[in-house]
Amino acid sequence: MRLHADITSAEVLDYLKAQEDKTLLRFLTCGSVDDGKSTLIGRLLYDSKLLFEDQLAALNAASATGNGNDGELDLASLVDGLQAEREQGITIDVAYRYFATEKRKFIVADTPGHEQYTRNMATGASTADLAVILIDARKGVLTQTRRHSYIVHLLGIRHVVLAVNKMDLVDYAEVRFNEIVADYQAFASEIGLDGVVAIPVAALKGDNVISPGEAMPWYRGPCLLEHLEQVDVAKTAEDAPFRFPVQWVNRPNLDFRGYSGTISSGRIRSGDEVMVLPSAKTSRVTRIVTYDGDLEEASAGQAVTLELTDQVDISRGDVIATTETPPEATDQFAAHVIWMHDEPLLPERSYLLKMANQTVPAVVTELKHTVNVNTMEQLAGKTLELNEIGFCNLALDRAVAYEPYGESRDLGGFVLIDRITNQTVGAGMISFGLRRATNLVWQELHVDKIARSSMNKQRPCVLWFTGLSGSGKSTIANLVERRLHALTHRTYILDGDNVRHGLNKDLGFTDADRVENIRRVAEVSTLMVDAGLIVLVSFISPFRNERRMAREMVGDEEFLEIFVDTPLDVCEARDPKGLYEKARAGDIKNFTGIDSPYEEPERADLTVDTTALSPDAAAEFVVAMLKDRRLIE
Repeated sequence: MRLHADITSAEVLDYLKAQEDKTLLRFLTCGSVDDGKSTLIGRLLYDSKLLFEDQLAALNAASATGNGNDGELDLASLVDGLQAEREQGITIDVAYRYFATEKRKFIVADTPGHEQYTRNMATGASTADLAVILIDARKGVLTQTRRHSYIVHLLGIRHVVLAVNKMDLVDYAEVRFNEIVADYQAFASEIGLDGVVAIPVAALKGDNVISPGEAMPWYRGPCLLEHLEQVDVAKTAEDAPFRFPVQWVNRPNLDFRGYSGTISSGRIRSGDEVMVLPSAKTSRVTRIVTYDGDLEEASAGQAVTLELTDQVDISRGDVIATTETPPEATDQFAAHVIWMHDEPLLPERSYLLKMANQTVPAVVTELKHTVNVNTMEQLAGKTLELNEIGFCNLALDRAVAYEPYGESRDLGGFVLIDRITNQTVGAGMISFGLRRATNLVWQELHVDKIARSSMNKQRPCVLWFTGLSGSGKSTIANLVERRLHALTHRTYILDGDNVRHGLNKDLGFTDADRVENIRRVAEVSTLMVDAGLIVLVSFISPFRNERRMAREMVGDEEFLEIFVDTPLDVCEARDPKGLYEKARAGDIKNFTGIDSPYEEPERADLTVDTTALSPDAAAEFVVAMLKDRRLIE
């Protein structure tokens, strides 16, 4: 036996070199609840003898508590790290484990099977090269099996292993294995998931995980680990067109300007001609700079700084590509979206879209359909609920460089972020661009807003009155307009009830319809401001997101949010239209303040307390604000 002191530095270097040269396979396990995903990974780690002494001690301690394994090792405890996971016997969060064999290095993501945590599964799948989809041999193909398989397909994972687990509980029956494989293959062919490799396993016993099991002599294919070691998932990123999303502009001194980031795909050489997207400006690479010195050539995966011959206007998020094969740029595209939040996706609500190194405001302009993962049927829908998958059109506030997700994960994948909470609410995969926006150019007019405003002797703006039904919004807005009219100012009122008689008569009171209701009114308000008018908008407008959207459409300098602050009990006591009584009785659904929320402004430009001010006093309060801000003389 050799002592540690006997190991030479050369041997250490040889070992490290051997590890460095091994290929890396990223894979995930997925499927329905209790199909044995965590147990399978635990068996891989245990039988590969890749556990430390403290892990073995913890395994033995966890196994001693029982957990329904009839004296068997509780292999799932090697992966399930959360106390709640161990108590419930399910996986909740994504657990990543690293291990290596003589032939390959592995990073495996153990993803949860419960429908509630589908969003976590999608996260684990986003970086995987191969998916191991487990099926309980007793239960067969389930809804969650189909949902995970569809997500695997959407995320571009083309190497799939169908592991039919718990074969020991069906007496290792070949007939049952063949039934499940035929059922799954029929579904896989519908969604375009080709080349599925089916392996019968018994993870708890170890059959066909690392070595063949004697109980299944009818199976002559590879064991799971053997297949994982041999499957060819060599990335072709270096052979793809050059793509370089700019992470930051490197400006250490006045003599150097470079653009830093990691090469997403392809190769670049000093002297190559490049194009910057979305501006389409061209230049040439003069230097490829790294910490260890300049390079003549760099390829996918390398972090470098590029210096160009020309002073091109480049910002974080722009993409540098070769001029021969540049990506496209658009501000509209169609994409599949996996919704990952308890609050539904609402078309026309503004979100933040993060893709590569850029973050831009975006709206889902149309939800074209949702997908029934059981039948692959395309269903009509107005919203996307948690864990649902939909096909949508999206519009951004500026053009971005993109590629279909099937060609590039970096330039084709994105996440949607809620603008109020900053939570990630959805993940998307771009299918194709919508080029309509590239043909639309704002027509400059000879008579502009400034000219119209000067004739009216006022500065145009939107007075956006928001508050509960019965708070007094319309009453105060009417009184304000009367005073402005008396001062010879040009105004117009957009009242919630009046607008629903015409422009918005096709809209109801669901959350999705409320969003569209406010979007249309904000668009009209913007045109009226351009006409030089003072626009008084009186809408409940219960959601902060939509009021923010309206402010951004009109412009911060010309948008004044006025919160008519009246408590719910006071509004109910007034109840001029008898609506609260009907809502309490259940005759009116989605009524704000009763069964639909109202989100108070966080920083209103003016708050009017109607319990302390009469309607006339409130109107004078608003007019005084307009004079203070020099919007009127």
